[in-house]
Amino acid sequence: MIATASQERGADRMTAPKTLAEMFLDASRNHPKPARFLQRTGAGKPYAPISTDEFFRDVQRCARALRACGVAAGDRVGLLSYNRVEWAQVDYASQLLGAPTVPLYSTLPADQAAYILRDSGAKIVFVEDEAQASKIREVRSSLPDLEHVVAMSAVRGVESLGDFLARGGGDVDPQVGEDDLATLIYTSGTTGVPKGVMLTQRNLVSNLLACCEVLTFTREDVGLSFLPVSHIFERIVDYALYHIGATIAYCETGDTVGDDLREVRPTVMAAVPRFYEKVHGRIREALSQTRGMRRRLARRAIEVGGRAAEYLKRGEPLPFPLSLRFAIARALVLKKFHERTGGRIRIFVSGGAPLSREVGDFFWSLGFTVLEGYGLTETSPVITVNRPGRVRVGTVGEVIPGVEVRIAEDGEILCRGPNVMRGYFRKPEESAEVLRDGWFHTGDIGELEDGFLRITDRKKDLLKTSGGKYIAPQPIENRLKQRPLIGNAVVVGDRRKFPAVLLVPNFEDLRSRFGQEPASALVARPEVHALYQGEVDEVNRDLAQYEKLKKFALLPEDFTIDGGDLTPTMKVKRKRVQEKYASVIEELYRE
Repeated sequence: MIATASQERGADRMTAPKTLAEMFLDASRNHPKPARFLQRTGAGKPYAPISTDEFFRDVQRCARALRACGVAAGDRVGLLSYNRVEWAQVDYASQLLGAPTVPLYSTLPADQAAYILRDSGAKIVFVEDEAQASKIREVRSSLPDLEHVVAMSAVRGVESLGDFLARGGGDVDPQVGEDDLATLIYTSGTTGVPKGVMLTQRNLVSNLLACCEVLTFTREDVGLSFLPVSHIFERIVDYALYHIGATIAYCETGDTVGDDLREVRPTVMAAVPRFYEKVHGRIREALSQTRGMRRRLARRAIEVGGRAAEYLKRGEPLPFPLSLRFAIARALVLKKFHERTGGRIRIFVSGGAPLSREVGDFFWSLGFTVLEGYGLTETSPVITVNRPGRVRVGTVGEVIPGVEVRIAEDGEILCRGPNVMRGYFRKPEESAEVLRDGWFHTGDIGELEDGFLRITDRKKDLLKTSGGKYIAPQPIENRLKQRPLIGNAVVVGDRRKFPAVLLVPNFEDLRSRFGQEPASALVARPEVHALYQGEVDEVNRDLAQYEKLKKFALLPEDFTIDGGDLTPTMKVKRKRVQEKYASVIEELYRE
């Protein structure tokens, strides 16, 4: 099965940029505006604008400074920081020189940051603040290729970005080709040691142009950059917004997104499913606390919103009676949910993992447009995406222009196109394993329905019971996480007689019911165990007999990045979790 999307480019695409350097220069010239970026001037302080001209000058200064300190085409430039305008500044400056950037998540511990900087051979690293600088101090002796450290904010004993920008002089004339390396992005390591994904200029530019074509971004849009820009998903969205001339606002931190939404009032935002799941859970919990007329009114408004959504997904006008009821529902109830996001959200984009149908439908019923897509770091990243007016909730949309998708005999999704990586850095065997016969093997299992791709699971995550039955854990886990009492879930049972599950309770909700006890005491209470047995029973009702969860264990703490249970993109490291809770799992299967 092959789904191919042909690209109707038009005369204006004859001059489309071929490299990120070209894109930056063209977009800076064609879309000057006084508020090209928005960034807080300090913790809790108001957002301040940065103009196109100011940003352009700083990028040029940074490129000259990089060149002055010996960075040349092909040298790697590390970035250890959360989202901020200085991150983009260094990135674009590096692209002008043809020096690939190596982004590192600011949540990485020192040893993991050291591995990436050492493996990539980074010559210089830009750190956000003292917390990030201290990581480099800790591991500096193990980084023989690292010559310079520059701090984006004041850090004692480290060259400041301001001083760095004073280096060098003269114009920078980009000499970058389509096939030159643009970035090295290290995979999050759910299945082993992180690998450096080599993405070229052609990979990234082809993907950002395709995204602009199908996602209807405009110069008037304001995008809130919330996901770490080290994540290729957020990065390609930010590239697309800059190319089109939109404004990009940076979240202060990942924890301040609620306040940032209300202050920035964005029109576009990208997020991973965990964000939508948490919002869904909080709204459902809040609705469950309402009573009487308010509760009936809210339920009726959401019901009307759900009916209207079926037309809006297809881009069809609403019948007049429904249009009238939907307008009333928005005025009385739904607008309150929109006000929490600033009141101007035009598009939510979801990616990074499958979004459950229930959560997607819920957001649509509130009047939000949620466009779910699919891709991997290795594909720059977008392969498919739902488009405005062409949405099928429960799928990840149609193939983007210029890309091909094929479903292999075993159900694995294969991809071919200009977005597919060159390979893994200095790992020819691993590269050959996933790049075969011109196709990239994603490791994901899926199916095509009328051109729409549906993801069912990860190939390596499939469980096989001792009875020979294959079980896809993610759909079951998603159903569990939709229940307000459950914060997280990991299904186990590979080569066992039956599937079981490790559950992380929603401790805030538990304490509201049973009192302010330590988590370890709460999960040991028989009445709490009985409560969660009911939750599991509800999910089991819709599962096949061989999928039903026979046992569960309540964990006294959530999975964390610092604890090594989650990747920086909040994906569960199954192997790590199963090793960490091996004794708990063994107890589940004890006769």
